Amino acid sequence: MKIYSWNVNGIRAVVRKGEFQKFISEYDPDILCLQETKAEQGQAEIDLPQYEEYWNSSKAKKGYSGTAIFTKVKPIAIINDIPETFVKVGGLVLDNYGHSNDEGRVIAAEFDNFYVVTAYTPNAKDDLTRIPLRQQWDKAMTLYCADLQKKKPVIYCGDMNVAHTEDDLANPKPNVGKKGFTAEERSGFDTWLAAGFLDAFRIFKQGNGYYTWWSHFAKSRERNVGWRIDYFLVSKSLKDKLKSAEIHPEQMGSDHCPISIEVEE
Repeated sequence: MKIYSWNVNGIRAVVRKGEFQKFISEYDPDILCLQETKAEQGQAEIDLPQYEEYWNSSKAKKGYSGTAIFTKVKPIAIINDIPETFVKVGGLVLDNYGHSNDEGRVIAAEFDNFYVVTAYTPNAKDDLTRIPLRQQWDKAMTLYCADLQKKKPVIYCGDMNVAHTEDDLANPKPNVGKKGFTAEERSGFDTWLAAGFLDAFRIFKQGNGYYTWWSHFAKSRERNVGWRIDYFLVSKSLKDKLKSAEIHPEQMGSDHCPISIEVEE
């Protein structure tokens, strides 16, 4: 089973450019998780009868955030947003930007043998004003997925808006303490690992040079001066079923590129 994740940074634009259609034709994912769709279902001209579609769009601001799952296998159940139990335990509250759980950031799909959870993690902001929110979010999401993991293995994917180690960005030294590479955000990633999840890509490849997001400035993508901020995290019990984990920088259409894993069924 091929599972892909892609922050499209506006599904309507990616469809309009023809890149979404090209992606589906070339990669033919069994399950596709999208982040930052910036749209509601039906607002983009998508004709994919082979897929079930599940959308979670922002209730707080139209055209903002949002996630979607396209799957050839009908799920047992779909859960949108972080359940209130974990919102409370994580201390996830309204801040100056709004309530992150009202922004269509999370979809969980239950299948026979595992859950697939996709999320668009809130950005800490250039001035780091959303670091407290990020810490609450990381706690709530980790506890939520750890709870799901008690029932069956979890495949978590999406734009996590953090480079975990110095190997996960081209220029680590000047970015220490900045958005996406603060101690707080990196510690939040460590919590996932402590909860029994594995960074799927790092099972197969080590070292730097593997990035999923590039700035639009200074031909960063052409020079591969980027950050790895999009991930698949999988329950340890799935390690032996993982056949591959890949990054697909050749796919254009967004400032992020797709990532994928292949799992034995």
